[in-house]
Amino acid sequence: MENQQQKPINVEDCYRRYGPMVLRRCRQLLGDESSAVDAMQDVFVKLIRYEDRLTGDALSSLLYRMATNVCLNKLRSERRHPKADMDEQQSLLEQIADSEDLEDKTIATHILERLFRRQPESTKVMAVLHYHDGLTLEEVAEAVGMSVSGVRKRLRGLRERLKLLQGELA
Repeated sequence: MENQQQKPINVEDCYRRYGPMVLRRCRQLLGDESSAVDAMQDVFVKLIRYEDRLTGDALSSLLYRMATNVCLNKLRSERRHPKADMDEQQSLLEQIADSEDLEDKTIATHILERLFRRQPESTKVMAVLHYHDGLTLEEVAEAVGMSVSGVRKRLRGLRERLKLLQGELA
């Protein structure tokens, strides 16, 4: 019986069975319903990514640990990049995207040209995928064929450059 292969997990069944437990853990750590739901979804996306390598052994423990790690990473990320700065930058990016007035479009084009000046095309793609399309850093890294830390570094550089541009425009 030692050589008997384990059946791969069924993520849909896991979601139905363990989803409430994962959500409770995420709520407990994050304290915010919206963030908890996002974190729970991140856990199951990771599970889908590795489902072919996993078996049904100790799934509740695995999912509990995954939920804890995802939430702690979110908390660390929020601590390193305060939401106020992100909201301010996001607001400027939304203004650029939503501008309909010719003058606003001209200014927006100028800002974007300055922001992406001397940036590789892949950085522009990363910014669109992450900030516009809402992909996670892991998903962006997979899409552009880079490491997560490489994507994070490029996007951090863009945010710093945007902050400088905001200072010049103020």
